[in-house]
Amino acid sequence: MSLIPVDQLRSSRSDSSKSAISLQPSAFSSSTRRLPPWFKVQAKTGPDYLDIQQTMDRLNLHTICEEARCPNRWECWNARTATFLILGDICTRRCHYCSVETGRPLAIDLAEPRRVAEAVQALGLRHAVITSVNRDELEDGGAAIFAETIRQTRQLSPGCTIEVLIPDFEGNETALATVCAEKPDILNHNIETVRRLFPAIRPQGKYQRSIQLLGKAKELGMRTKSGLILGMGETMDEARAVMRDLRSVDCDIMTIGQYLQPTRDHLPVARFYDPGEFALLKEEGRALGFTHVESGPLVRSSYHAEQQIAPEEVMPQL
Repeated sequence: MSLIPVDQLRSSRSDSSKSAISLQPSAFSSSTRRLPPWFKVQAKTGPDYLDIQQTMDRLNLHTICEEARCPNRWECWNARTATFLILGDICTRRCHYCSVETGRPLAIDLAEPRRVAEAVQALGLRHAVITSVNRDELEDGGAAIFAETIRQTRQLSPGCTIEVLIPDFEGNETALATVCAEKPDILNHNIETVRRLFPAIRPQGKYQRSIQLLGKAKELGMRTKSGLILGMGETMDEARAVMRDLRSVDCDIMTIGQYLQPTRDHLPVARFYDPGEFALLKEEGRALGFTHVESGPLVRSSYHAEQQIAPEEVMPQL
């Protein structure tokens, strides 16, 4: 099997059953910086990959795997894991690292939660990850649709664990409580970047609001998770400060990955971290008390998500 550099990968829903890959250097923009040699993935399709692709097509569903151009799509789909993207595929916010389309969203699809549940059942998933675009035009930010998707999925697949990756709901605690009332197994909200860079990179979000949301979710009994992207101009010490801030609200799980510029219109990569630095942050995170830290150049929020259900042995805290 060949290893293909990440910057040469692109896939489409219309790919043939023989291959979901065509070479296109601009899939991840590397016009100014060449990707390090460790950015290679095994790009292949198989029966599980095709089953997920065809199920999503048949039920008219979206995945963040595709919308965000995730480099792990082949590995995850071949392992029968995927992250459902609900509330449409058009986001009301524009974060400068994200490839999801920004614009005026379409009307809410009230049948979408049932279709997600049917997909989970059809695919026989043991762990389902559900995320969404931001829907700031909605009073509850889409919380009711999250809640209904959890209910429908539990009805059809009672043995499936459920992880939700939620937006900040603009700090609306009632919306957060609506989701938490359905008791997802993991509640994820990604911090994404460090405090200093937050206003420039996530202009419609607020760093402290995200920290407070995770703290409130913990108060509501959730097992919480958050993710940090490196390579957007932060320092290692700033990344460590984020880890401490997350632990200050008892966040349980953390993911740390390398930023890759989706297109030339997005924020350029400031720095590539090497695998050793990711390993160091994993070790430091575990020492801070996170029950699980997934850290590596290709790690994304839902990478190896099923493995995070069972807590690792907690290391003594620093």
